[in-house]
Amino acid sequence: MKLAVVVQRYGSAINGGAEAHARYIAEHLARHADVEVMTTCALDYLTWRNELPAGREEVNGVPVRRFPVAHPRDPQKFARLSVHVFERPHSIGDELRWLDAEGPTSPALVKYIRAHEHEHDFWIFFSYRYYQSYHGARAAAPRAVLVPTAERDSTIGVSIFAPLFRGVRALMYNSHEERAMIEAVAGNEGVPAVVVGVGSQIPADPQAGRFRQKFGIAGPFVVFVGRVDPNKGCDELFRYVERYVSGGSRFSLVVIGKPLMAIPDHPSIRHLGFLDDQDKYDAIAAADALIIPSPYESLSMVTLEAWALGKPVLANGRCDVLKGQCLRSNAGLFYDNYQEFAGALRMLEERRDVAAALGDNGRRFFREHYAWPVIERKYLDMFDRLKREPPSPPMEPLPNWLERRRVDRRPAIELVDRIPVGPVRPAASTGGEPRLQEMAR
Repeated sequence: MKLAVVVQRYGSAINGGAEAHARYIAEHLARHADVEVMTTCALDYLTWRNELPAGREEVNGVPVRRFPVAHPRDPQKFARLSVHVFERPHSIGDELRWLDAEGPTSPALVKYIRAHEHEHDFWIFFSYRYYQSYHGARAAAPRAVLVPTAERDSTIGVSIFAPLFRGVRALMYNSHEERAMIEAVAGNEGVPAVVVGVGSQIPADPQAGRFRQKFGIAGPFVVFVGRVDPNKGCDELFRYVERYVSGGSRFSLVVIGKPLMAIPDHPSIRHLGFLDDQDKYDAIAAADALIIPSPYESLSMVTLEAWALGKPVLANGRCDVLKGQCLRSNAGLFYDNYQEFAGALRMLEERRDVAAALGDNGRRFFREHYAWPVIERKYLDMFDRLKREPPSPPMEPLPNWLERRRVDRRPAIELVDRIPVGPVRPAASTGGEPRLQEMAR
């Protein structure tokens, strides 16, 4: 079996988000099939500048083919088009211009997919919202398997994406909440799909003491791992931590990740910057808990990593995915405001037995749902299913030149506001399997 993995950027130094997700999947499926990765020459997701040479190379033993980006992102143009598409009536042409402005725009990559579609049994596209997935999946629709990595934000309401969700060969969802959201947007319940997520490269023996000694950290602490960004809820997190420790708590916050905002100069907040995998896993092993303050996540790989290491999680309850994962795993606490944040953190600080039980539940949840043999089997079972079933109907074509210019699309945010909200809860009557119909409205 020959598989192609298509993603916006790719490399061993990109250790978070959809790009790391795509790399992990490519490397693990390479144990069962011939896998090739198609990507761009970009490394920076804010600019999409061409930084790596076009052509072929290998990354961790997997062949990678890179294609140039036609132009870097113009932040002002992208912001202007985003406001127009998200907040005002507009045309399909406006949405396509927004997609091009978002980038990474690589017509050469899409042209290659179109010319070589039949050379691979399936093309696995990561991140629905980017140029290469939208146009690439259209070019290879009869063989396109989409991993949407969708979050509940304005982009999901952009109208060009609903036909994409209905027209691909199959979807591999990150969570039950993501599946319910996309089905509400696109009405694509008939498309073959499974909730699969992703595993992680968990080391056999992370060392908490090694981390504490290397960075000179003593006492209890919670850790944040990820992009330090207001969009990830970090501004609120810093305010909450400063307020919480002002009451006399010994807890501190360790922050790991690239900063895209100012980090408070506070004795209880320690920023370590970007760390390699060994230091990251050592940090999680040393922490009392992991904090995930983001209101927008499609899965949160670091949450799964914390559970794999037996650590409880404190998550932003305004993110349906995180809340649902905490409920299904019984391995995390969540908060909607400062009072709930403080109460949950105090529970983890004072009730070590509760924290340990949550961590044990997390380790079991990871093993049952996110260990690599489980993930690999779900992909391979889907490919077997698709080979047995008849081809899907053709994807809906883009409208003609005139229709693309009709201002008949509603603001994207209006559609998002109508999508049902809330976690998909486990149902005891089905042995703990989630029920989509139990999603709160």
